[in-house]
Amino acid sequence: MSRPRIVIVGAGFAGYRTAQTLSRLARGRAEIVLLNPTDYFLYLPLLPQVAAGILEPRRVTVSLSGTLPRVRLVLGEADRIDLDARQVHYTGPEGEGGTLAYDRLVLAAGSVNKLLPIPGVAEHAHGFRGLPEALYLRDHVTRQVELAAATDDPKRCASRCTFVVVGAGYTGTEVAAHGQLFTDSQVGGHPLRTGMRPRWMLLDIADRVLPELDERLSRTAGKVLRERGVDVRMGTSVKEATHDGVLLTDGEFVETRTLVWCVGVRPDPLAESLGLAMERGRLLVDPHLQVPGRPEVFACGDAAAVPDLEKPGQYTPMTAQHAWRQGKVCGHNVAASFGGGERRAYRHKDMGFVVDLGGVKAAANPLGVNFSGVAAGAVTRGYHLAAMPGNRVRVAADWLLDAVLPRQAVQLGLVRSWSVPLDTASPELARVPGRPERGQPPADGDRGRGGGGGGEPAKDQPGGEPAKNQPGGEPAKSRPTVSPPPDQPQPGPDVAPGPVKRTDHPGEGDS
Repeated sequence: MSRPRIVIVGAGFAGYRTAQTLSRLARGRAEIVLLNPTDYFLYLPLLPQVAAGILEPRRVTVSLSGTLPRVRLVLGEADRIDLDARQVHYTGPEGEGGTLAYDRLVLAAGSVNKLLPIPGVAEHAHGFRGLPEALYLRDHVTRQVELAAATDDPKRCASRCTFVVVGAGYTGTEVAAHGQLFTDSQVGGHPLRTGMRPRWMLLDIADRVLPELDERLSRTAGKVLRERGVDVRMGTSVKEATHDGVLLTDGEFVETRTLVWCVGVRPDPLAESLGLAMERGRLLVDPHLQVPGRPEVFACGDAAAVPDLEKPGQYTPMTAQHAWRQGKVCGHNVAASFGGGERRAYRHKDMGFVVDLGGVKAAANPLGVNFSGVAAGAVTRGYHLAAMPGNRVRVAADWLLDAVLPRQAVQLGLVRSWSVPLDTASPELARVPGRPERGQPPADGDRGRGGGGGGEPAKDQPGGEPAKNQPGGEPAKSRPTVSPPPDQPQPGPDVAPGPVKRTDHPGEGDS
């Protein structure tokens, strides 16, 4: 008798935790298959430290095959799920197609950058959902400071050293906090014109920083940012983005080469493609994380609208904390569906939150106890070390080295501007010529070639067509891709193919 097969789509917080739990409970009695575009789990909360040069990129990645025994990893992106045939159709990293049959399906596809119909944002901003975006931002910020130090034009210097972050939630707050420290440390080696220093702006339409948290934590974070020199503008956002800067909703035009988009996340579009009951883009499930009418299908994390049993009538928010806990419950319930124990309803108890503000500063309220300053910094780093499923010693070692040695502010040039478009269904992958966007077949000339790597310059990049998921356009998934012509010069790290019309780069929840 063949073993039943469990297919898990996505290896973010929810998917990884589901696979980890099932690996322990199944004990070889079921085949567990994990479908994911990358071979690692990304610990998203520490991504701002990668962008700021504190942690090396591999420190925040955990090997899937190395930490999930008895789980078979399949590299690829799910394009379509046939619920009646019980099959997942996917595209591999080299453009080859594949199909996975399943007896149980766990949809944990996570989320992507949240888009708003604001003119110019898709063309001139970058998100902050994946490792490629963090690497791009680190290179880009380093380059802007170096170019600013080399110019004799005060206006150009100020423009290059102005960095605008939109969204004062967890991600945006931490990016701005770490970014200010990072650029301040850089100008020690690359002095700017007299009287000039890097300027970071944090914008949000909310009335305070971290509006989703306790007001005391919000005040602490806001105070630290302002003391550090971050220009915090609440009740303000971007009205239009252009090549030269951003027009704010209060009428001010800010000249900048950097727009980091951290306004939040939206569920992966794969969930909506199933044609099942949805709640604001998320797949509706019952408290046991099962899809009504489809007992063989489970969903958790950002892709699922999970009833909040602590707040009747509401759904749990899209946070990594919920995704991680839901993954554990989902693993137990999938095992129970094969007779391995009793089902559990998902309930949660707020254990508190931590926000890393860079240096020794943080804001935290574990178990409802409020901390700030050095104590909060220690609690925050301790929490992250305890929560990470691997690399703890390496992360701690990088923190120690950062405390005693200056940071290496160098450009590696590995990720280009057009490789990390804001409008993408796959923020975990950098686009490169030869690989289409999710759901698109490879070009005939690329079939069976081997090699291949991420889609080419998106059409919403400079020199191309407008972003197709903007008003009046098609969704990002339906974008065709065309390899650059042979005589097309390779763009530099911050230049997209075609006429240059843009500036440069970067949500919360399941990865």
